[in-house]
Amino acid sequence: MKKEFKIKEKCPACKGTGIYIGMGERDGIGIVCYKCEGTGCFEFVHEYEDFEKRAKSKAIHVLQTNPGISVGVGNGYKLTDFGGMSYNDWVKGKPFPKGSEMRMSVCPAWWYQSVNYKLKPNWDDCIGLGSFSSCRHFPNKEKCWKRFDNENN
Repeated sequence: MKKEFKIKEKCPACKGTGIYIGMGERDGIGIVCYKCEGTGCFEFVHEYEDFEKRAKSKAIHVLQTNPGISVGVGNGYKLTDFGGMSYNDWVKGKPFPKGSEMRMSVCPAWWYQSVNYKLKPNWDDCIGLGSFSSCRHFPNKEKCWKRFDNENN
C-alpha cells in the first residue's frame, strides 16, 4: 500500500525568505524562489511503500559496483567477463568470490575506489595524469591485480 508523509520546512533554497539570491543575482536583486514559489515554506512530500521483503530482480548476474563502464553480453563478451556472481548466489547471501572484480576492464585502484576505499592501493607508481586509464601500467593491469592479490591475501 502506497503511503506518503509531508514535512513543511523552511525552504532550503531561499532560507525561508521567499526570495532567492544566487550566482546571477547581484547588487541587491533577488528573484521569487523557484522552490517555495515565494512563500519561504517548502513542502517536502515523500511517497513510499512499507518494506515487507526484498523483491525479485530480473537480473541474472550481479556486480559489486559499476565503475562507469558499459556492461553486458555481445561483441564477444559474456556476463562472467565482468566478474561478479550469479544473482541466485547473491540472493543466498554468498560473498563475492575472490577475483570477482571487473579485472578485464579496470585496475585495482579504479575498482576499490568505488567498492571499498580502504582497500584502494596507494602505490607510488600508480596513476598518471589523473585518470586511471592514463596510468602507464594500465595496459598491463593484470600485473597490478597480481600485486594486489599478493598484498591482500
